[in-house]
Amino acid sequence: MHTTADRTARISTPADRKLKITVLRGGPSAEREVSLVSGAAIAEALRRRGHDVFESDIGPDNLAALERAADVVFPALHGTFGEDGQAQRIMESRGIRFVGSGAAASAMAMDKVATKQVAVAAGIRTPAYGAVNSVAAGPRAGRREPEASRSDHGRHGGRPLPHFASPPVPVVVKPADQGSSVKTFIIRDEGGVEPAVRDVLSSFSRALVEQFIEGDELTVGILGDQALPPICIRPRQGFYDYAAKYQADDTEYVFESHPAAILRQAQEWSLLLHQRLGCRHLSRVDWICDRDGKLWMLEINTLPGFTSHSLVPKAAARVGVAFDELCERLVLMALEGD
Repeated sequence: MHTTADRTARISTPADRKLKITVLRGGPSAEREVSLVSGAAIAEALRRRGHDVFESDIGPDNLAALERAADVVFPALHGTFGEDGQAQRIMESRGIRFVGSGAAASAMAMDKVATKQVAVAAGIRTPAYGAVNSVAAGPRAGRREPEASRSDHGRHGGRPLPHFASPPVPVVVKPADQGSSVKTFIIRDEGGVEPAVRDVLSSFSRALVEQFIEGDELTVGILGDQALPPICIRPRQGFYDYAAKYQADDTEYVFESHPAAILRQAQEWSLLLHQRLGCRHLSRVDWICDRDGKLWMLEINTLPGFTSHSLVPKAAARVGVAFDELCERLVLMALEGD
């Protein structure tokens, strides 16, 4: 049986010429600061590999960077515009080769409700949830059945929460279409649900209210058509929020943290979800492993972070793919049309 390292070696051939690469970073989303750091790291890595790299901040009203001649565009963008299919749709319409998933897959993966529906259809567990886009005034605010996918009698999760105004706590409240744990709250008191929803809706169009699953946080990176080794994330306090992801130096990252069968299932389900959504090149799928050893899918990221704290680079390094090589491999995938 081939190992992940063996299989990823098939795309390890260095570029045989100096490439012109445009790295897009920044953008208009709430994850702008992370994107700036990711983009800078990617650009420096590609320069060290000998390529001609042009960096540009970009947004829907600033597309000048896409006019510049380039062999490949590497969008190191997170969140709105950069990760939700908008930038990808523009690049597709212009015939530009770029790293990452296409417009349709990016849009679906960014929508946590749509992703959950795909997961349930594939037999992948995901916590019960509801999505709301408004909170009416008055004491009965929002008492309606939230959107939810149909589940197989609840065996794989995905059941609708009873009512978002008084769901069984604890729950997680977060935007339905953002990453980096932006405005993500764990609510353990029923009275805290509606204020958290209002907080999310003050900045975003839709809030996700999701059953909180107690357990270990796992993440699985996808590189090409292979699942990288799962990582167990152990923040020193609280949950793996924005600060733990990008600012803390005491978060622990553990490989081989669970029985092999659980880790193997996390890899298989991550690759299955990646494929069902139509993703390409890379992604990262986040999970909770509960106390009974059951896996619950939380979300997928089609343009995961590439900072010093980021998880896909850590997992790639585990199988011998250093950061600079990882960035170049992704460029070659885009160049070759994989």
